[in-house]
Amino acid sequence: MANLSSLMDSEVLRAYATYATIVLLKMMMMSFATAFYRNTKQVFFNPEDARAAAKGGDPKKLLKTDEDVERVRRCHLNDIENVVPFVAIGLIYTLTNPDLASALLHFRIFTGSRLLHTVAYLLPLPQPSRGLMWIIGYFATISMAVSILRGVLYL
Repeated sequence: MANLSSLMDSEVLRAYATYATIVLLKMMMMSFATAFYRNTKQVFFNPEDARAAAKGGDPKKLLKTDEDVERVRRCHLNDIENVVPFVAIGLIYTLTNPDLASALLHFRIFTGSRLLHTVAYLLPLPQPSRGLMWIIGYFATISMAVSILRGVLYL
């Protein structure tokens, strides 16, 4: 394990911070994308949102689903399911003081796969493109977890 003073100067920690920030910002942007699609398509899930958007009209007409809105929302949910474990496991992995090249490989593969997963989800590209991007990112996170357990196994 790395000590605190070496951690502050760690290139691995800086790399982790860079790639974790990229995927977290991308995940956060999906919230704005969902809101954008809901507002431009006038599709709302919550009655209070529909009332506010109806502007004197019938808010019940705005309480519906739309395939484009649902696609963006599902993409955002998929980000939450994958980015949160990456951030947690990636931080622990960083604390095990891995080789910079290995760490960069994991971080770049995960980040690239999530960006491409979003493109494949939103366009939409035919399967298995989205599934491949998901599994590649998932395996990058699993690989870091296995590396952690191999290095600091206390069972």
